[in-house]
Order: sequence, then structure tokens, then C-alpha cells
Amino acid sequence: MATHMSKCRSWSRVHRFGLAAYRKYSSGSGYPNIPLSTPLPGIPKPVFAAVDGQETYETKITTLENGLRVASQNKFGQFCTVGVLVNSGSRYEAKYPSGIANFLEKLAFSSTAKYGSKDEILLTLEKHGGICDCQTSRDTTMYAVSAEVKGLDTVVNLLSDAVLQPRLLDEEIEMTKMVVRFELEDLNMRPDPEPLLTEMIHAAAYRDNTVGLPRFCPINNVDKINKGVLQRYLSTYYCPERMVLAGVGVEHEHLVECARKYLLGVEPAWGSSKGSNVDLSVAQYTGGIIKTEKDMSDVSLGPTPIPELTHIMIGLETCSFLDDDFIPFAVLNMMMGGGGSFSAGHTITDRSSLILILLPPFRHHWMYNATSYHHSYEDSGLLCIHASADPRQVREMVEIITREFIQMNGNTGQTELERAKTQLKSMLMMNLESRPVIFEDVGRQVLSTGKRKLPHELCNLINNVTSNDIKRVTTKMLRSKPAVAALGDLKELPSFEHIQAALSSKDGRLPRTYRLFR
Repeated sequence: MATHMSKCRSWSRVHRFGLAAYRKYSSGSGYPNIPLSTPLPGIPKPVFAAVDGQETYETKITTLENGLRVASQNKFGQFCTVGVLVNSGSRYEAKYPSGIANFLEKLAFSSTAKYGSKDEILLTLEKHGGICDCQTSRDTTMYAVSAEVKGLDTVVNLLSDAVLQPRLLDEEIEMTKMVVRFELEDLNMRPDPEPLLTEMIHAAAYRDNTVGLPRFCPINNVDKINKGVLQRYLSTYYCPERMVLAGVGVEHEHLVECARKYLLGVEPAWGSSKGSNVDLSVAQYTGGIIKTEKDMSDVSLGPTPIPELTHIMIGLETCSFLDDDFIPFAVLNMMMGGGGSFSAGHTITDRSSLILILLPPFRHHWMYNATSYHHSYEDSGLLCIHASADPRQVREMVEIITREFIQMNGNTGQTELERAKTQLKSMLMMNLESRPVIFEDVGRQVLSTGKRKLPHELCNLINNVTSNDIKRVTTKMLRSKPAVAALGDLKELPSFEHIQAALSSKDGRLPRTYRLFR
């Protein structure tokens, strides 16, 4: 009877707390003592993904009769990421009101010839567990969808309609204007000034040309953009030879078949796309300074508000991502405090603050932030350091940045170089574990170069970087005129001439200034 009651209590615990509550590993009265080297009884045999030699790592590229390139890389899994990348963006808006790419980003996946509204598009994607997104940069517009592989035909059909057949209704454009105005207000109010400083440093480095044109629509241009302006821009830049259909996690032959079915011989909503008036301007690096006096004392209200800070960004010209020095500059960026995302065919945007480790312990504890960034385009590049500190210590902060630039021109320690190379390779491989990142890397590389460098090729190039390469590219970079962006209380900001003199000196120190009265 007692035994029966004990068993009843045990089963009661199983029902209430699950099987784990019944296991008695110490007494051995639960599961039998099975060695870890022996499979558990009753467990089905696992099925692993097959590795078919080099095939899984190969990026396949096919060019259709109309010039559209189809690029894919297979990847194990039930989901895929497919999208259309267009060689368009804010750098091509010299002949148009700035902000068109910003508008098209907000209007993406709205009503089309086949879908009456964005809700219909989302409902169609939901049937395949899909989501959609559109992102624009200074030189690329990307329409992307992630969904189940079995829905590839529907996804490519939807992408074709969203890219080539948008209806651009008046009410959609008016709603987009409201969204853009809100975004501009938010840009100036948010505690993180990085997007605003990035705009300012590009405007200073490439004044009034190509990648220096505003990525966000200026407030004065919001009412200038209408359906006619958008369609003129689309007819120039949305042509097949300036597009790539990229896919990750799909069979290449199936993707090409869908491309021929939905993207070959399709008449766009704006008529034929000739691409005859494409802006072929080359980026002209000018250098210079853009500064904005702003009260930052109440940027973040709350129980733990951010202290009042002045933000400085100083940049120098580097090279195109097509240049052989692109990889040495990427390693240099890591040595100066870079980290984050890496693409062999586009911009590097880096977000860690390793530069603080290079500074003497506790000597510069007052610096709130010091981060290195590297932006690279098809005809130029920009490496810059963003730093933040109390307004009273702006001059000292600027001198620290200029001295760091100059010190990279000296002898580079082998340990420090190897650490930077290892970090860069690790960051590259970690990012390429993500399917959407692989998609973006494949699309951007094929769009800009017509081919793709595989990860092991990039790692070999990183391994070949020497301390002489770092010194050479640093010397090359220091020959350029600096670009400076400053935001906040700028009473203590050194003049542009003094910053330029510091970057031309041997030790990076600012010229001394003497004041009769403080």
C-alpha cells in the first residue's frame, strides 16, 4: 500500500512539474545509468545538413538579356532572403531635389499594380512567414524579403511589382511627407547624435557633390517632391542594368527562372527606362568644417539624464572599396577603435570604442566616447573619429584625436597589428553567419564589381597586411585636408586652421594659444 502511494505521488509530481522533476540522478532510481558515448534508447536518428564540397560556398551569377544580374548563394534552412538592389541613392540627386531616395524608402512596398495597399502585400507575405524592408544609403537602394523557400515564386513576383510597378498615389505621398517631417524632427531631438554627425561630416568632406549631398530630405524640399519628380528619377536610375536580384538560401536555377518570369520584359509604371541621363560624377573630396551651435544640456530628461556633451568628428580621405588599399585601411580602422559590420563591397560602419584602451589608464577618463568609423564608396572613402566630452574640455579632446592620427604614422607594434587583423577577421566571419548579412554582402559586391570575393579570400588579404602597409596608407591619408563636424557648445573648439596644422605636425599637438583674459 505504501509503495502504491509513493508511486502515485511520483506520477502526481510528473503531471504537475514535468518529467525533469521526476529525475533522480543521485539515487539512480530515475533514468538508467547510460554512458554519454551511448545514444539514448528511443531517440530518433539525427539528420544533419549535407556538405557538398565547395558548392555551398559558391556565389553563382547570371546576367539576363536585359542586363539584370541574378546572384545567389545556397544556404541550409527553410527560409531564404531575396531582394533587389538598385544602383541609386542620394549621391545621384544633383539634378533633382535632395531627398528623393529618402521618399522612395518610405514609399516602398506600398500599393502597386497588383496589390491595392501595403496591407495586401503584408498579408501575402504572411502566408509564407515573410517580412519585407527597404533601406537606402548614399549609393544603393535595397528592397528585401525574408520568407519560406517554397514561396520564392510569390516573393520574386511581389518584388518585381514593388520595384517596377509602384502606384505612388497622392495620399501615399502626403503620408510620406508627414513621416519625413517627423523623422527630421526626431533626428534633431534624439540623444544619440551619430546620424546627424555622419550627415555633417559627409557634407564637410564632399561639399555639395555626390556622397556629400544630404541623405535625409531637407525640410525645404519636402513639398517639392511629387509623383512627377519621383517618376523622372525612377525612369533614369531604375533600369535593369543598374539592378541585381540577389538571393540567399535558394537554388540558383530556380531564382533565375523566377527572374526571367517576372523581371524580364516587364514595362515599368513610368515607361521604358533608358538610363541615359545617369549622373556619372566622381566624388570630389574638399575637406572643411561644418559646425552647429546647439544647447545639449536637456537632450535626455529623466532619472539618469545624459550629461551635457559636445560632439566632434574629424575625418580624413581614404580610398575606394575597389582600391587595393581598402583592406589595409580596414585594418587601420580596427587599430584606431573600429568594430561592428564589414562588407567587402560597401561601407564599413564601426561602433566599438577600443581607442580608449590605447589611451593611458584614467588619464582621459573625462572622455565620454571615442569611436572610429570608415565609410568607403566606389570612388572615395572617409575614415573619421567621433569623440564626446564636456564642453570645457573640447580643445583637449580635439588634440587627443589629432595625436592618435599622427601616432598611427609611426612604427606599428606587431602584437597590436595582429590583434587588429584577428578582430577584423572575427568580425567578418561573425557577421556572415547571418542570412540577411550574406544577402546584403552578395548583392552589394555584385552590384559594384560584378563578382563576389569569398570570406576566405578576404581573410587571406587581411593576413597579408604588414606594418609597412599601415604606415603607407596612414601617410597617404594624412596628406588630405581634414573634414570636421562639431555639434553642441563650441566655445572651446579650436579653429579649422589649428586642427589642420596639428594634423600636419610631427606630434599632432595643436598650436598654443595665449589669452590675456579668461
